[in-house]
Amino acid sequence: MFPAGLLSSRRGTGRRAFFVQLRLCVLTAVRIVHAHSDGVQYRENTMPDRARPEALAELAFENAPIGIVLTENRVIRVCNPAFAEMFQYDRSELLDRSFSMLYPSVEEFARIGPVGIEPLRIANRYSDERIMARRDGTLFWCRVRGRTLTREDPLARAVWSFADLSSLRPVTEMTTRQRQIVMHLGEGRTSKEIARLLVISPRTVEAYRASLLRKFNVGNVAELLAHLGSLPG
Repeated sequence: MFPAGLLSSRRGTGRRAFFVQLRLCVLTAVRIVHAHSDGVQYRENTMPDRARPEALAELAFENAPIGIVLTENRVIRVCNPAFAEMFQYDRSELLDRSFSMLYPSVEEFARIGPVGIEPLRIANRYSDERIMARRDGTLFWCRVRGRTLTREDPLARAVWSFADLSSLRPVTEMTTRQRQIVMHLGEGRTSKEIARLLVISPRTVEAYRASLLRKFNVGNVAELLAHLGSLPG
C-alpha cells in the first residue's frame, strides 16, 4: 500500500487525479521496462480479475521491477518500493525531499537539472546513464528514463524510472564534468549535441573526450564505454 498521507490533496489534486497521474506513471514504466528489467525479481501478488483500474495501477506501481518516481520541480512526491530500496531509504524518508539528496554532490544536481528540459519539451522523452549516490555514500551508475506531464514546464511534474547498473558498470574515479561527458557519450550523442546540452563549446567537449581516452588508455569512444562498463573491448 501507499505510505500514510500519500493520497492527500496536493495543489488541489485529490485521489482521483492522483491515480490519473499514477496510471500515466505506470504506462511510462511499461514502455521502458524492457530496457531495465534484466535480472530483476518481481514481487508476488494477486488481484481479482475485475479489480478497479485504480487498484491495478497501484499494484503495478508497487511491484514494478524498476524504480519509479514522480517529481514536482525536482522534489520527490511519489516513489515505489524499488526506487527507495535502490537508494537504501524508506519511502517515508524520500517523500517531499529534494532529489539533490540522491546525487554525489549538490553541484552535480544543479548541473544536470537543465539538461533534460529541451528534449522533454520537444519530444517528451529523455534518457541517460548517470552516477547516483546511495544512503551510505556508495556511488553507482543508473539508467534513467523520463517523461513530463507538463510540457510547457517540463520539470514542474515528471515521471522517471531508474535502473541500477552497478552489477554491469562499476564506478571509476572521474570529475563531475567527465561523468557528464561519459553519460552523454553513452547515449550516442555527438560533441555538438553534448555541448548544447551542457552549454559549453564543442571544442571543450572534444578536449574532455580526448582526456578520457588518455586516462583509460583506449583508442575510441566505443572502447571507453566498454572499459567503463566492464565489457569486452
